[in-house]
Amino acid sequence: MKSTKNSLETITHIIHHYFIWIIIASYFIAAVLPGFGIWIREVDLGGIVLLQNKIDFALPPLMLALLLFNAGLGVKTQELSQLARKPLVLFSGLSGNLVTPLAFIIGLSFIMRFWHNSEEVQHILVGLALVASMPIAGASTAWSQNANGNLALSLGLVLLSTLLSPLLTPLVLHAVGLVTKGDYSEDLHEIASDGVISFLGIWVILPSLLGILAHRLIGEHLLTNVKSHIKLVNYGILLLLNYSNASLSLPKALSQPDIDFLAILLVIVVALCAATFATGYLLAQIFRTKRQDMASLMFGLGMNNNGTGLVLVSVALADHPQVMLPIILYNLVQHLMASFVDFTLFQRGIKLKPV
Repeated sequence: MKSTKNSLETITHIIHHYFIWIIIASYFIAAVLPGFGIWIREVDLGGIVLLQNKIDFALPPLMLALLLFNAGLGVKTQELSQLARKPLVLFSGLSGNLVTPLAFIIGLSFIMRFWHNSEEVQHILVGLALVASMPIAGASTAWSQNANGNLALSLGLVLLSTLLSPLLTPLVLHAVGLVTKGDYSEDLHEIASDGVISFLGIWVILPSLLGILAHRLIGEHLLTNVKSHIKLVNYGILLLLNYSNASLSLPKALSQPDIDFLAILLVIVVALCAATFATGYLLAQIFRTKRQDMASLMFGLGMNNNGTGLVLVSVALADHPQVMLPIILYNLVQHLMASFVDFTLFQRGIKLKPV
């Protein structure tokens, strides 16, 4: 039994170490062999009517719900009590996570008016809107923990951004809907007005809360024994979700590559990701926080829950699969940026200004 547990922990550690490269490999497989990924999206598991709304049980949102349930299982509610000591830092982090990407996208909409292809501009703006409107990624807590960050602050940022998402997500989508055009603008306003609140409530908030409740009922001791199993399940779900979502957009993007579009998209995504990480660093300087809080702010503000964004796009914007490209690319860039920040600022112990 002990040897099995050690083997699982070893496998989990290896997967964690190489996971970004595994995701990149899954994108290449999706581009070449998209059939299974498309099948995952088309499986019909029926549905139910709840409060006069029909809820379809498709595999992607169900996998997303399981992922967030498992995230809730990992939350130690007693750690969150520490947040009462630093409410200003927490809410400033949430504000930065909202304001920075939204200001970036609105500014970008004016600059990109000079781009030669207006359809590509809409793909970029709508894709980035879905990135900016999503809650903070649960993966940010793992990066923060690896950098010896403040885990309570990391968890607080993830949980509060998730619980507030029915308010904040429509706000961002409506705002970007004002600077987009035509069908794209209509889709953003429609999603913000109707679909996104029920989607987040059913597939994001409810499973997260159920996971937290299950943690309380099961107990820390029993969960510790199955932690490696849960992590392996999470890696499998993340891999399938990324592969399935990429299957819709990458085959066309790589079979008929538009080099200038992909190049400008990469520049924009890297700039946005750098801006969000920089906002976390700037807030740490403003509040003169400890190094642990700086790590939590930087990883929290720099990483969004793009899995939720991709599932939402596949459900609500299936007629615009190219909108997925900015989200897919941002998902890769945020992990590469997190790795760079972790190595340069925290693991190598580079001297920063005293905080």
